[in-house]
Amino acid sequence: MKKTIFQLTTAMALLAVAGVANAADCKVTVGLVMELTGPAGEYGQAGAKSVEMAFRDINAAGGVHGCDLVTDTRDSQSQGNVAVDAATQLVQVKKVPVIIGGIISSVSIPILTSVTAPAKIVQVSPASSSPTLTELGRQGKTNGIFFRTITSDALQGVAAAKYAIDKGFKKLAIIHVNNDFGVNMVAEFSRAYKALGGTIVSDTPYNEKQSSYASEVTAAMGGEPDGLYLVSTPVDGATIARTWISQGGVQKFLLNDGMNSPDFIDSVGADYLKDAYGTSSGTSPTASTDYFMKTYKDFSGIEPSNPAADRSYDAGAIVGLAIAIAGSDDPAKIKDAMFKAVDPAGTPIYAGKEEFAKALDLIKQGKPIRYEGVIGPVAFDKYGDITGPFRLWKIVDGKVTTDGEMSTDDVNKLQAQLNK
Repeated sequence: MKKTIFQLTTAMALLAVAGVANAADCKVTVGLVMELTGPAGEYGQAGAKSVEMAFRDINAAGGVHGCDLVTDTRDSQSQGNVAVDAATQLVQVKKVPVIIGGIISSVSIPILTSVTAPAKIVQVSPASSSPTLTELGRQGKTNGIFFRTITSDALQGVAAAKYAIDKGFKKLAIIHVNNDFGVNMVAEFSRAYKALGGTIVSDTPYNEKQSSYASEVTAAMGGEPDGLYLVSTPVDGATIARTWISQGGVQKFLLNDGMNSPDFIDSVGADYLKDAYGTSSGTSPTASTDYFMKTYKDFSGIEPSNPAADRSYDAGAIVGLAIAIAGSDDPAKIKDAMFKAVDPAGTPIYAGKEEFAKALDLIKQGKPIRYEGVIGPVAFDKYGDITGPFRLWKIVDGKVTTDGEMSTDDVNKLQAQLNK
């Protein structure tokens, strides 16, 4: 009898140890569809590393319902059709409950319309800013599963127009990428810029990844503009800017958020960008901002100023916390929990292991939390959009430096003024 009891006790102990090991080994896989290569490759590489860092921090704090968060990362190659194939594999084969991505709107939109919305799988984009994404929500085509941690171009276009006028751009030529992002950004900008007294002398779209943009630059230079508004990505944008300069274009530039890039500056040359200005979705600094700025480069080898980096960390953190709140991998529960992760009535939570441990403890107690991220406190509306400030920047001695900020209230007041 004693031997039987001993054997039984030993067996139970081994089972208990095995149970602990299995719990530690369990994983929750989140799909990442990022632009690791192609024109937006610089952003996608930064975005993927940011999500990995957020998951690392949550895992170090204890993970989600006993499991580690892991990523299954696929390269969209900055192409919508490739992204759809990758997302389809992640949803149908890997059965992921969430997809984070893409970075650019021309990748995120086809993923949404072809894959995640029909399957009712949560999708979070860190950097896709097209107003089309809001409109799809209004039309009931997203099933409420889409979220983003960047403000819409409908707001950024207004901020850029006001900044252009303030910096003395009275007659602008525009060259923009011919996709959903570029077309919508320029439409919103043009409406506001003209209402504020600016004149657009030319509006020239271009198709990506051409070896030469000489014809587009020649077309844009008619009308003697006093500056160029370049809506592009770093690789193509640098080629266009160099061509503009070599053909004698005025060396005064207005740039979109994606051109906030050391690679763009190095490729064009700092000496030619002494009168270059831009706008980006801004931040309302929190303890998360400080943590990220001090930690990210050591983790990733990438500068934390990369436009996709900060908001990708927040996308990963919010997704991870939402999965913890949901208590399962059920996409419907995760969708509802996305709002709860940034509950305005919750206890403020910041980035990093210690703060996430605090959050996970509160979640276990059934108490509300409010993640206040690297880009600041955010809340999602019913279409998954956020509001926030805009950073106004300029290039000084080859570095992007902050020149000012337009608050959310400033932009909303300007919108109201323009809509009268």
